[in-house]
Amino acid sequence: MTQFKSIFDKDYPVTSGILLLTGAVFLALQFFRFGEATTSSAIYDFGGLLGLLIKADNSQLWRLLSAIFVHIGWEHFLFNGLAIYFLGRQVESLFGSSKFALLYLLSGFMGNAFVLVLTPDVIVAGASTSIFGILASFAVLRFFVHNHSVQSLGRSCMILLILNILTAPLMPNISLVGHIGGAVGGAICAVFIPIEGEEGIFSTNQRRLALFAYLLLFLALVWRGSTF
Repeated sequence: MTQFKSIFDKDYPVTSGILLLTGAVFLALQFFRFGEATTSSAIYDFGGLLGLLIKADNSQLWRLLSAIFVHIGWEHFLFNGLAIYFLGRQVESLFGSSKFALLYLLSGFMGNAFVLVLTPDVIVAGASTSIFGILASFAVLRFFVHNHSVQSLGRSCMILLILNILTAPLMPNISLVGHIGGAVGGAICAVFIPIEGEEGIFSTNQRRLALFAYLLLFLALVWRGSTF
């Protein structure tokens, strides 16, 4: 029980849950597909996203969710895992657990919806869509909040966001489309998902408009990507 508590931090239940689920999927992939865990077929079988197959079978749209928790190789898994651990704990403490979970998932959904439409012939997986959404949300919030900690984190997130987007073309295995889509989703979410203690920085109408914009863009992308 003590060992479990050291892995699952009750102060950060969503961050811990994401890490446990992501780790479980990755270890299962290594165990059941030993020696071929980075192949396209293995990644797809464990929940990776391939737009062309979703167009052929719309029942596979659940992969917009599952792909967030699948990783391609140890480097990919460890890099994203560390980002989730350190960034997730800060964000969860600022947003609250339920709103952090919503931000994480909605950013990932939007990133994968961009992939579905713009790079349907590429198999994609990983938490980077969600991570870029978190970075973008704080890059936006830094201009509106009064909390100095959020402003400082926002500046750091903006620098990381810009550097990663600029260097992504140099890394052929990185889905720039997914990263940009996740960032777009996170930036919109920053308006309609209120941060703790800063609920008044946007009006009710602004929040409703941002939510409508997110839903309209997401549904339009999914419709476009799954029907044409």
